[in-house]
Amino acid sequence: MNLRKLFFIALKDLRLIFRDPAGLVFMLLAPFALTIGMGALTGRFSGFTQFGISQIPVVIVNQDSGELGKVLEDVFASDEIKQLIAAQPQSDPTAARALVDEGKLAAVIIVPEGFSESIMSGESGGEVVRIEFYENPTHPTSTGIVRSILESFLTQVEVGRVSGALIVNQLLSSGAIQLNQAAAIGAEVGREVVGNSSGSINLITTTAEGSGVKFDILAYLAPGMAMLFLMYTVSFGGRSLLVESRTGTMARMLISPTNPGFILGGKGLGIFLTAAAQLLILIGGTSLFFHLSWGDWRGVALLILAAAFGASGWGILMASVLKTPGQVAITGSAVALLFGVLGGSFFDLSVMPEWVRKVGMITPNSWANDGFRILSMGGKFAAIQSNLIALLIMGAALYTLGTILLSRRGLVRK
Repeated sequence: MNLRKLFFIALKDLRLIFRDPAGLVFMLLAPFALTIGMGALTGRFSGFTQFGISQIPVVIVNQDSGELGKVLEDVFASDEIKQLIAAQPQSDPTAARALVDEGKLAAVIIVPEGFSESIMSGESGGEVVRIEFYENPTHPTSTGIVRSILESFLTQVEVGRVSGALIVNQLLSSGAIQLNQAAAIGAEVGREVVGNSSGSINLITTTAEGSGVKFDILAYLAPGMAMLFLMYTVSFGGRSLLVESRTGTMARMLISPTNPGFILGGKGLGIFLTAAAQLLILIGGTSLFFHLSWGDWRGVALLILAAAFGASGWGILMASVLKTPGQVAITGSAVALLFGVLGGSFFDLSVMPEWVRKVGMITPNSWANDGFRILSMGGKFAAIQSNLIALLIMGAALYTLGTILLSRRGLVRK
């Protein structure tokens, strides 16, 4: 009988939340709207991938009459890189910058006149003419990829320059060459080093257990938005526990012949079912409307349950620590945003310092987002086992701690 009451309490809470228009806006409409909006900004719905992680539009303005400007163009035209970056030549730097300002390009690379000459002149200590990288600040991921390739090229150029200077100085010191031969020999050494190294700038893309799987920007955005608003939902569930305690609903349940532990268990189960239902609806909706593939269905199903369990534990903990429903509402909103940042709901955590990534591991967002993205890129169940275990341990620890603290407060004591 008590077990039936546990499920009755949980289903009652689930029905109440889904009958609340404001709750439905936060649970379903807001994450859908944000996912659609961010998908539109990335070009996911227009078919134009200028903001996606493929065919990044870049213009190279090569004003250099020497060899290095041509080598740079060849690097971006190589078979490995042109799959990722759509680089086009142009002669007018002003017009190219205007295209970046209009949002039509990710970046412009301007190789000025005299760049090759300043590198290969062989004059020690001479001023190097610098390449200009004009980027669109609203697309840091795309521009970061382009910049890293450009920096790799410039590193090889600098290696050639330094090598040439060292070799020339050694030859001069030993008397093997005359001073009037230094410039020509230094330039030749520089050409050899840069020429032999430019072919080493390659892009190798691999996907674990998912060859041929294409990157979809929504597969990156949708889990983050779902987990962000999931934290709002579980904080709302914790708040409802304190509301019922204040309004006397909890006291009326305690009058009935029901074990207090089952009442608390029913409330916790209600938060978990609400969280799982929210994730299931959001994932099903994106699959249906956007044809988004979430990957291995078994892994997705288990990850939904594990993420809901880990997140709902935070809802129970907030209800056990905070004193009023208002405090839970305010703290829950702050925690949801903080966990969204630390857990990678807004951006790729790989660009953040190591300590940020480590701190983010306390959030269910980090483990769930990582698991969903692994699955969407073709990973199988075995690839997310650590994510599932971490979320289950997190949920169990938080539920246990929250239950102990609630019992000590006497909220579910007869």
